[in-house]
Amino acid sequence: MKSETMFADYPLDACYDELLEAPSSPREHYRELYKLLLELSPEEFDRRKQATDLSFLHQGITFTVYADDQGTERTFPFDLLPRILTAAEWDTIERGLQQRIVALNLFLKDIYHDRRIFDAGVVPYDLVASSRHYRSVMRGVSVPREVYVAVCGTDLIRVPSGEFVVLEDNLRVPSGVSYMLANRQVAKSVFPRMFDHYSVRPIDHYSRALLKALQSLSPGRDNPTIVLLTPGVFNSAYYEHTFLARQMGIQVVEGQDMMVHDGIVYIRSTAGPQRVDVIYRRIDDDFIDPLAFRPDSTLGVPGLFNAYCTGHITLANAIGTGVADDKAVYTFIPDIIRYYLGEEPILGNVETLLMLDDKAREHVLSRIGDYVIKAVGESGGYEMLIGPHSTRAEQEAYAERVRANPRNYIAQPVIPFSTAPCYLDGRLGPRHVDLRPFVLYDGQDVTVVPGGLSRVALREGSLVVNSSQGGGSKDTWVLS
Repeated sequence: MKSETMFADYPLDACYDELLEAPSSPREHYRELYKLLLELSPEEFDRRKQATDLSFLHQGITFTVYADDQGTERTFPFDLLPRILTAAEWDTIERGLQQRIVALNLFLKDIYHDRRIFDAGVVPYDLVASSRHYRSVMRGVSVPREVYVAVCGTDLIRVPSGEFVVLEDNLRVPSGVSYMLANRQVAKSVFPRMFDHYSVRPIDHYSRALLKALQSLSPGRDNPTIVLLTPGVFNSAYYEHTFLARQMGIQVVEGQDMMVHDGIVYIRSTAGPQRVDVIYRRIDDDFIDPLAFRPDSTLGVPGLFNAYCTGHITLANAIGTGVADDKAVYTFIPDIIRYYLGEEPILGNVETLLMLDDKAREHVLSRIGDYVIKAVGESGGYEMLIGPHSTRAEQEAYAERVRANPRNYIAQPVIPFSTAPCYLDGRLGPRHVDLRPFVLYDGQDVTVVPGGLSRVALREGSLVVNSSQGGGSKDTWVLS
């Protein structure tokens, strides 16, 4: 039995399908892959799928689901069919992300120093100051090369018109790049000839580019010592922390491994204290220093914030960057780009309604089944209501939360973002897919790794792509 039967139940609806532009009619850049899919039997698909699952298992590529009673550690779900983007599509994405990260850094510098954007009336001061990720202690604190965001993972979706738009920015501790790199290794082994035929742009330089960006942010010493600060082995992204550190040739440390003496940060070692210059942190602001933020934190380093303020250590990303990925502040980013750069945004935003606005709030709550409502400071697919997939009781409970704290919520229309083919249970079927490219910035140059993590909502009909909510991922091929 060949794969024609596996395409028999492959529906096309109102959303954009990455593979097919019409039934049995693949998009031009997918034609070779489509031809291969028609030639492979379900047995061959199963063999290759088992090979990919074993590869992930043997490499220890896992993530954690905290809410799962059956055990938290899981092998990261991977769909073996790649997602393919043309060079022209990628050019637009790349330019849009370069524009966005530069504007976001200018915005963060401004709100913690001159605050011109508030005086100009472009962004309301109260909206920024009320964000739970705004850090007033960062007022007047200078950061090396004025880089607040050195590493960014911006989530994009493709809307029915075929255009990409930004769904949200991830500026605090963006994760997922290790899965992008692991996906590429596995996909090349699954479809080696197809990979070579397509002339896919490489991504394996990411770790070197990240290390170079971190080195450029050193507070001044030659041959700076860089470490990756992790919350520890029980963190959901611990695999990624160890993977990236190994790739960059730097040490993974926990808060208990470091100390601050006379404003200098050191690693404790058997050979004595070793000075640290740059910390690539994978810990949220609240837990970074119990003397400055949460006193109950056992994850951070006492005195680290003071060393940071005096310029003896660099943190990437900077403290206080989370205010710029607050989902309420997100609504103003097109205006932020225009204000600082004098340019029109290359990538648009999804229509977003602030629940602080009385008229918008009552409109959304009267038609709550037509909207996605999100908490402004959450990530991972948590604290979100998807109207069409919710019960009346869930809608009523969520409406009460919104009315009680409207600043904490935004609403977006339900968007049927694009689908891509996935191999599930012996058949090919469309599943919704987003894209998280990874962007590096050193104050001068912007590096956007060609591709990114294509996250897939593996459950039929689901719009939630997060791995913690049952999602998986694909390799993303950007053509030369």
